[in-house]
Amino acid sequence: MAVSAALVAACAADDELLIPTPTVPVVTTTAAIANPSVVEGSVGNTAETTTEPLPAAEQNPVTQTQAQTRQDVPNLEVPATAETTKPVDSSSSSTTLRPTGNVFDAAVELSPVLNLDVPIDMAVAPGDDLVWIAEQAGRVSRVDLASGEVVETILDITSETQATGEQGLLGIAAGEHWLYVNFTDLDGDSRVDAFKRDGNRLGGQRRRILLQAQPFSNHNGGDLAIGPDGLLYVAFGDGGSGGDPLNAGQDPSTWLGSILRLDPRPDSATGTGAYAIPSDNPFADNTDGSHKPEIFLTGVRNPWRFSFDRHSGDLWIADVGQDRYEEVNLLLAANGGGLGANLGWRLREGLHSFSGQKPTANVDPVWQYDHSDGCSVTGGYVYRGSTIEDLYGAYVFGDYCTARLWALQTSSGEVEFRDLGVEIPGGRLVSFGEGADGELYTMSLDGTVSRLADSRP
Repeated sequence: MAVSAALVAACAADDELLIPTPTVPVVTTTAAIANPSVVEGSVGNTAETTTEPLPAAEQNPVTQTQAQTRQDVPNLEVPATAETTKPVDSSSSSTTLRPTGNVFDAAVELSPVLNLDVPIDMAVAPGDDLVWIAEQAGRVSRVDLASGEVVETILDITSETQATGEQGLLGIAAGEHWLYVNFTDLDGDSRVDAFKRDGNRLGGQRRRILLQAQPFSNHNGGDLAIGPDGLLYVAFGDGGSGGDPLNAGQDPSTWLGSILRLDPRPDSATGTGAYAIPSDNPFADNTDGSHKPEIFLTGVRNPWRFSFDRHSGDLWIADVGQDRYEEVNLLLAANGGGLGANLGWRLREGLHSFSGQKPTANVDPVWQYDHSDGCSVTGGYVYRGSTIEDLYGAYVFGDYCTARLWALQTSSGEVEFRDLGVEIPGGRLVSFGEGADGELYTMSLDGTVSRLADSRP
């Protein structure tokens, strides 16, 4: 569905969603955070009420007019201490990038692959031909997506967590030497632990990276990703309830309402000794506790899935809204990938005021939709596979409640939206996964893992 801004304005000039409208971010600096040749995956959060199992997304068929060509990301060297990943695509170089497809010509269908017990996240482990899939109950298994078989379960922490509502095992990220796991413990608090890899299994060594007390049972965030800079990114929601009663989104003295960036060093020690602070984190030099040095960006409510584009290094964040608007944020790697950004919550909800004016360093979302079109956004990935040519370069995401898949394309300099015309089997779209080959998968709380495929013969 391609709809021009002029046509939409003529049909629904009084629609509040049209004023203001999303715009494509423009390059404002040549700084970059990423080496696009070593990008890896992602993970995220949930919806508003504590009764929702986990992480509302379509609409706003508006096309923007602000054109801007994105600069290529410099091929920066990954810090030696960071947890690096193997290159996931040999075409990462800007000189060999395939042209972006025409998302409006894409013909997409979903092909069920296998069923699990509430699959919640997927990771590609460097050196392993199989993918690792996490289940909310607390298990991580190696899965052969080609055959649809679970080969083996490599982690079981079902006795340490409770899969209820927005709690349980919520996210994983796999590096060369460690598997990082984000889960809520039996007290309902968020933990990020590292498990030592022994080849394609786990060797038994375990270290705690972070512990965050949770004031409420919802908005735990839970996504993890090893970024294109080889560092570990951790998403925390605002702590829960409704309306951010702790004002966590605008309080840099707490990890809540933020995405963190760490240099994990679980070999060294437990607790805070298990990681180092990247020197360019916005509050890296803070010593009085007023600003947490681990923070990379602030102002998120419940970021339910964020991911890095494996080619550009751009950071995409889907943030679950409060009463009215769901949003998708695009933070260009060429602008630092969101370093020091404030996404606005609780002052802002989507492109609108919630309780105040725009904060300093505010970055508006690249897309929003209201609750007439869904209830809770589920973030996905920029498609970099080879199966659906016209989908190449588009950001694929969806809505938990409608279970419909959508796509955003910004390569023209305009924000272009497309309903892909499919709903995931079983409904309740809780997460996406990206294979080593760039192909995309959906996960349903019903248990179904499905592959995106081209519906044309």
